[in-house]
Amino acid sequence: MTPSDNVSPLEPAATSSLRMPKVRGSADTQSMISSTSTLPYRASNASVSSLFASTSTPSGSRSASPSGGPLRSKTMSGSVFGGSPGEGQQLQPADRIDDPRNLILQAFVPHIAIHTSTDTHELVKDKGFEGGLWELLRPFGERIQGKVTVRDSIGSGKTWDDFSVRFVQLGDGLEKPETIRKSEEENLLLLSPNGEKPTIHRSRTGGNIAQIEQLVDRHLTHAEDFPSRNGDDYLSFRDGQGQDVDTASPFYTLYVRRLLSGIPLAPHETFSHPVACVIAISSRNKDPIEALRQLYADSSRGQKRMPVWVNNEYLRYYVLVHDEERDDITKSMALFDQMKRHFGLHCHLLRLRSSNCVATDDDSVQLPRCEWISASEEIADIQAREFQEDIEDSYPCIYESDMTAIKTFIREMVTQSVIPSMERCVSTWNDQVASRRRGISGRFISLSKKWTGFGGSSRSSSSNGSPTSGSNSNYNAGQGFYQPDAPEAVMRKLADYSFMLRDWKLAQSTYDLLRSDFNNDKAWKYHAAANEMAAISTLLIPQAISSKVRSETIDQMLETASYSYITRCGATYGALRSLALGMELLRLRGGSATDDAARWGTKLLDNKVVGPIGEALIKERISVCYATKQGTGSGNWGSRIRKSAMWSILAADVWLTLGKPQQSKQRLDEADSKYSRLPNPDSLTHFNAANDHLHALQKEVQLALYPESAIEGSDNDLIDTTIGEESEAFDSRPHRRSLMGAAAPALASLESAPLHGTLSEGDGETSLQFE
Repeated sequence: MTPSDNVSPLEPAATSSLRMPKVRGSADTQSMISSTSTLPYRASNASVSSLFASTSTPSGSRSASPSGGPLRSKTMSGSVFGGSPGEGQQLQPADRIDDPRNLILQAFVPHIAIHTSTDTHELVKDKGFEGGLWELLRPFGERIQGKVTVRDSIGSGKTWDDFSVRFVQLGDGLEKPETIRKSEEENLLLLSPNGEKPTIHRSRTGGNIAQIEQLVDRHLTHAEDFPSRNGDDYLSFRDGQGQDVDTASPFYTLYVRRLLSGIPLAPHETFSHPVACVIAISSRNKDPIEALRQLYADSSRGQKRMPVWVNNEYLRYYVLVHDEERDDITKSMALFDQMKRHFGLHCHLLRLRSSNCVATDDDSVQLPRCEWISASEEIADIQAREFQEDIEDSYPCIYESDMTAIKTFIREMVTQSVIPSMERCVSTWNDQVASRRRGISGRFISLSKKWTGFGGSSRSSSSNGSPTSGSNSNYNAGQGFYQPDAPEAVMRKLADYSFMLRDWKLAQSTYDLLRSDFNNDKAWKYHAAANEMAAISTLLIPQAISSKVRSETIDQMLETASYSYITRCGATYGALRSLALGMELLRLRGGSATDDAARWGTKLLDNKVVGPIGEALIKERISVCYATKQGTGSGNWGSRIRKSAMWSILAADVWLTLGKPQQSKQRLDEADSKYSRLPNPDSLTHFNAANDHLHALQKEVQLALYPESAIEGSDNDLIDTTIGEESEAFDSRPHRRSLMGAAAPALASLESAPLHGTLSEGDGETSLQFE
């Protein structure tokens, strides 16, 4: 027990301890509580229930937390205050699906745009996919078949079996201005005149925190209203059969996954910029070669051209979709050879059946479900399926031969074209741009940019008349971006490519160089994003990080990123993403890094960038951060069990306010379990306000879960258990003031007397008054 643990763990919350009843909530939380009740909801049929599988499957079949479980065995702290030599050196590989490192690897992946002809779209539409070829290919890009070898900047290769890409429609996913985004978030919290929530429009662009909160709220409500029939879901664990107290709920995993899904296409980061574009025609096309040229022209100079801040020199991959049921394969093979002569080796012949596949067909297989979809897409799917009359799960099916052809096509394109193209770009940019910036001449240029502003105009005009932030700056302050051929934009693309190819060291060094350049140019959103990714890259490198390095580098990067995102740019999504990922990666380091992780979680709450659902989930994660800290010695010195229990109680308070009593009960059970692991399990009763607050929460949860207990009174088992525990504690320690106040409310006036602690024998008369 540390000295800091001797203070009352719940004193800050004592002033608002007895708010009855919490299930009613405030006006701000009522909008979130009513989000599910006001949306049209018919019944829990199989079609709707399948969309909630990510938060309702047993923990035995998936990890319940992005942390992947308790990590106490990964690092050892050599002192009470942590920080031993080589701290973080024993960081183990991410071997769980929901490990935060795996979520990051699957979120920041190469994006491949899809641009098809009209005949190709009609062919795929005949198969039952209204979105065309993009909708058919999308789920298969989330896991490339087989192992993929990627070479880093020094030429050494590493094999990955979980490499993935993201298929998007060309030009889709543009980041919305902050004013429009905030207006949409406010509309989500307002009811329409007829009392119903507005329908969510399907958008593949993520970054909308309000929609993420609404989606997680739907999952929470479904889990409580429709528990698993076999009783093996997350909210029905009993008697230690559930998850470990150091892990988080699957709802937090969903929150983080949707936070990282649909990364907006923005100028300050290039993760969503296309690394390649699939230009597809079908065997039905009458003039195929000219159609391919026209599609290329549209993507380069026509209506489908990307914004001016996107580098338009990305790989084009040409695909001929052959109709196996209607067209001649001989003609398609001849056309394919002609395509290779005109456009090079980046071509593929994709053979598909054009007929619609149904589940009753012999060789039908269900289309894999997309895990990386935006919150608005999933909400729209839920709303659409709630209106379906068919109670069966009507997810689309395809022929097994089509699935094999698609997997082969994607693997060939990624391993033979996309990854080699990205590796060549990284090598070229690193040699021609980044190496000069790292040299002496590059440092002089950086210094000249920093000091040129003195004695001259702080603002000048570029050659095209647009205002820039300085005479030597390439940043267009009026438009808010760099030109794609500017050295800063090329280096940012180099860093992002290295990050997507999992070369953390090159990515970290490049981000670190860009931090000072963006700061000198006063490109604040670029500056925030560079600091964010520099911190994440540093934490992903599997090497030891001392406490001094953390405080001098990572802490400053996260602080700068959050400040620039919130104060200078008003980008709450970026601030939430940077601090949430930083908190999770620091927690994995163990030792004293867990305290830093909890501190950043607390700062995330202080910045008020999350809604009520996010607040409860972040408090759960802060509790997990403190629970991860391992103590030393027989007294478990240096552990943070008390603080972990405190944050579990605070999370329970928020869940109860939101009308989620089952979630609240789980957090209270966690707190009881943590207090029971202390050397003195009854130590909480020393703190009157904390003890009263905890018992009040337990009673309110009891009333919310079992309303009949308010009438039955002592006939309820759980209330009897609570009273029995208090009576036992009272018998063993007869001079506890808080328990005496609870057992004899008529003598509440005695609470003003100093009855806490151990009384002398002269006070025996007082103790007799309570017998």
